[in-house]
Amino acid sequence: MPQIPIDFTFLTNLVVVYGMNVLGALLLAFVGFWVANLASAGVYRGLMASKRMDVTVASFLSSLTRYGLLAVVLIAMLQLVGIQATSLLAVLGAASLAIGLALQGTLSNMAAGVMMLLFRPFRVGDQIEVAGKAGVVKELSLFFTELATPENVKILIPNASVWGTALVNYSAYPTRRVETTVSAVNGDADATMADLASFLEQNPRALAAPAPLITKTGYGDAIELSVRAWAPANDTTALKYEIDRFVTQRRAAREAASQAAE
Repeated sequence: MPQIPIDFTFLTNLVVVYGMNVLGALLLAFVGFWVANLASAGVYRGLMASKRMDVTVASFLSSLTRYGLLAVVLIAMLQLVGIQATSLLAVLGAASLAIGLALQGTLSNMAAGVMMLLFRPFRVGDQIEVAGKAGVVKELSLFFTELATPENVKILIPNASVWGTALVNYSAYPTRRVETTVSAVNGDADATMADLASFLEQNPRALAAPAPLITKTGYGDAIELSVRAWAPANDTTALKYEIDRFVTQRRAAREAASQAAE
């Protein structure tokens, strides 16, 4: 059999060149991982220094920074060892498009979660009404918003449904106006209004400013009274109940006194 001449010089140069490229790629990987971890930690600390930044958003953005840098390092390593990354990027782009289409709803919820965590339309503990549901916010994650109803029932709403619709936040402002309608016997409306005004003045839940407003809104056998009073946001339900109870007890006491007089 004929002998094939071997060019040892070429092989030596080939091994040296590729060996240096591989060593350079390994060194680049080491430095790249170190820089990516350092940048991720720096982003997390920088975001957490802001009191308004949520820990979930800080973790998400720091992880995004880390993996973005690692992707750049991987492409640079492939280029360094002689592998053209153009075809690989095309395949990864097509795969990312397919995955994005398959997970369109999930990605939409995640994007909405990031937006809500950044802009904070509500916070944990706020009482809100959204997507036809009402309750107290228990948790806001990247994918779902958890509410607890007054009956302590857990409700999970996809973030895309929360971000893409009108939202009512009953706890956004420190004070709210309580509105309720009560009735008084014809001829006793003025006395009822005076007693209500005195009751609201002494009630610790009712704010003195803006001052409570009591007006007559309906006339007949019974006079309808509209009561408007300001209270801390967390006390509005309790104040409305106390107003209704005061009027009911006053009416019962008046009727009992009238029967005793007869």
